[in-house]
Amino acid sequence: MNRIFLTGIYMLASFVALAQTSVGIRGGYATSTYSYRATPSNRVASVAGIGAPTFALVFEHFNSKNAGIEINLQFLRIGFSQIEDVDVDPILTNETQFDYLKVPILSSFFLGRSGRFQIKAGPHLGYMLQAKDIRREFSDATPLEIPTYGGANDKPRKIMYGLTAGAGISKLFGKSTLTGEVRFAYDFTNPEGQERVFDMSSTNLEFTLAYLFRIKDSKIGKVKD
Repeated sequence: MNRIFLTGIYMLASFVALAQTSVGIRGGYATSTYSYRATPSNRVASVAGIGAPTFALVFEHFNSKNAGIEINLQFLRIGFSQIEDVDVDPILTNETQFDYLKVPILSSFFLGRSGRFQIKAGPHLGYMLQAKDIRREFSDATPLEIPTYGGANDKPRKIMYGLTAGAGISKLFGKSTLTGEVRFAYDFTNPEGQERVFDMSSTNLEFTLAYLFRIKDSKIGKVKD
């Protein structure tokens, strides 16, 4: 029993000693697309999304030479822009934006030394900070349009959850790392909280650059730059 306990302590100590930790910022541009079903009998319809800047605080922790975890505290603005009928002049549009505080928790794997190829994947959670209706130019469409979410009587669901994956290339400069990355996220969240439409989901695509600074080096088997 004591031998097992001591072995566990040794493995934990080795794990911590091999750890390498960096913090930094990430910023770029995010676009979104929404799909919804007005009623169970309707087909799923897709509507165009909106694009907006995004930025995040980044915590990266590698416990081996090629694998670790990354956590972001991210401001993300997504939304939809729904056109009533492209063949009608003037074109009428409904547009709504959602602001979220999003926390992706990603497993991170890389190949290379000073120049690296990275892939990341994992779940994300988030909380809606604000819903805002930018334009509402039509209503009572067939099938039913996506309803408003920024009004006084609207009660959108606040919690966001889904899956995020990404790939990118990073370059090490001493203790600093510069990373270019593309991320794709599928969000299971249906913001509809009043049963005005049957179902809704969204995807978003991000193009970002990140700057990280290493605050802790490996004590054993130090990762080479």
